[in-house]
Amino acid sequence: MVALCWMDLVGGILQWAKIGSTWSYFHDHRRRQHQCTQTERVLVEETRRTNSSYMDSSSCKISPIISSFVFFLFLISPVCPVLASQSDTFHQSNQTFRPGKELKKLKMIRAHLMKINKPAVKTIQASSTTFHLLFPCFCPDFGSPDGDIIDCVATHQQPAFDHPQLKGKKPLDPPERPKGHNPQGMVSEDYQMWSISGESCPEGTVPIRRATEQDVIRASSIRRFGRKIRRPIRRDSSSNGHEHAVGYVTGDQYYGAKASINVWAPMVANQYEFSLSQMWVISGSFGDDLNTIEAGWQVSPELYGDNYPRFFTYWTTDAYQATGCYNLLCSGFVQTNNRIAIGAAISPTSSYRGGQFDISLLVWKDPKHGNWWLEFGSGVLVGYWPSFLFTHLRDHATMVQYGGEVVNSRPTGYHTSTQMGSGHFAGEGFGKTSYFRNLQVVDWDNSLIPLSNLRVLADHPNCYDIRGGINNVWGNYFYYGGPGRNGRCP
Repeated sequence: MVALCWMDLVGGILQWAKIGSTWSYFHDHRRRQHQCTQTERVLVEETRRTNSSYMDSSSCKISPIISSFVFFLFLISPVCPVLASQSDTFHQSNQTFRPGKELKKLKMIRAHLMKINKPAVKTIQASSTTFHLLFPCFCPDFGSPDGDIIDCVATHQQPAFDHPQLKGKKPLDPPERPKGHNPQGMVSEDYQMWSISGESCPEGTVPIRRATEQDVIRASSIRRFGRKIRRPIRRDSSSNGHEHAVGYVTGDQYYGAKASINVWAPMVANQYEFSLSQMWVISGSFGDDLNTIEAGWQVSPELYGDNYPRFFTYWTTDAYQATGCYNLLCSGFVQTNNRIAIGAAISPTSSYRGGQFDISLLVWKDPKHGNWWLEFGSGVLVGYWPSFLFTHLRDHATMVQYGGEVVNSRPTGYHTSTQMGSGHFAGEGFGKTSYFRNLQVVDWDNSLIPLSNLRVLADHPNCYDIRGGINNVWGNYFYYGGPGRNGRCP
C-alpha cells in the first residue's frame, strides 16, 4: 500500500518529516478514547444465560443490553461513551421498562447478527497490552485497539454470497488493471490496528469486523444499521445537515477514479455525526435512481462506537433508500483479500506540523465482466462490486467526486464543532490541512488519465473550505477541511 510521508509539494516521496530546519523520522500523535466504564449488572437472568459470543467478545464489558437499549431509545448516552460523544447530554427520567418488548427487540438484533456475522475459521482480537508495548508513546487518554473482533471467514461464506445471484459461486479472478497504473509494489499492509499483533487470516478466508449488539443499538433500528440516511448528493446549502468540501468532474463517461488521501483523526462532536473523506463514483439522476460507489476513511461513532478513522466502502442503487450498505454489512461487495478488513481502524494517522500518512484508492470497471473493482494501496486488490447490483453503473459513471463530508446536527442550536479532515482550513497548506492528490479518472479505453476540468465547491466555506491546484508532482490536487463552528461559522 502507499504510506508516504510527504515533505514538499515538489520534493517527491520522502520518509522523513521536516519541522523548521530539522529533519526527523515520522512520528504519530493520537488522541485516546476514554476507557469504557463498566456499570452495574442488572441484566435479567434469561438475557445473561443467552448472551451471545458477540457480547462476550466486545471490547467493553457492556452493561445490560436491555437497559442500554431502553436508554438509547430515550436518547441516553451509550454505556461505553467515546471521546466524540462526551459533550452530549441525555436525560434518564420517566423511563418505563417493558421487558417483554425489549427482549423481543433483543432477539431480533441477535437474529440479524447471526445473519451477517458468519462462522469464523479463526478469530483475531489484538490485546491492549501488545499494542502499548509496540507503541508506548501513545497518549494515555486514547482507547486501546482491542475494540474490534476480526473473524476470518471462508471466502465463499462472506455476506455477499447470500445474494441469490452469487449463491454457489466463487469470487472472480483479478482483472486487468487500467493502463498507466504503476503500483509501487506490495508494501507492508500492517497499517490497520487489528494486524499490529502480527496475526493474519489464512488463505481462502477474508477478515471481517464482527458487528455487535451495541453497534445495532446505536443505529436505533435494524433497518438503519449499516446504512446512510437518505440525502441529496447535489452540493447546495439544503443538503439535509450534510456539509461538503469537494472536487468533482462531470460531463463525460467515467469508468473509474483514483486518488491519494492523507488520513487524520478529526474530532466528531457527538454520536449522531460523522466526518469522512472519500471518492464517489456516481451515475443516474439525483432522484430515486441514483447509483453510487464510495470508498475512503471515516470517523463515525454511531457506526463503530469510537473515534478512530476507519477504511470504509459504500454502495447504493436507489439513492440510499432500500439498497446498499457500509462495508460487508449486507450482500453486495465481494471481498477477495485476506489481509485488509473493511471497517477496521487505520494506523498511523497524519499529525499537525508533523508526518503525513496517506492512502491510495483506485476504483475501476473491469472491461471484461463489467464489475467495479477496488484497490487499496499499492496493487492490493480488496474486492469488487458485481455489476448486477446496479442500474446506471452497469454501463459507466457520469460524475466523480472527491472530498470531505460531515454531518451538522446543530445539537445546541449552533453549528457543530465536528472537524473535517485535519480540522484546519485549506489555506494552511501542507502538513497542517487535509489533501487529495494525484486525482485521475479511467476512460473508455481502460486508461488512467489526468482530470481536465476539476471544479471545487464548499457548501459553507466559513466552516469548511477547499482550494485546488495542479503541479508536476501531485498532478491535480486540492486542500480541504475546517474546524466547523468558529467566529465566522456560528
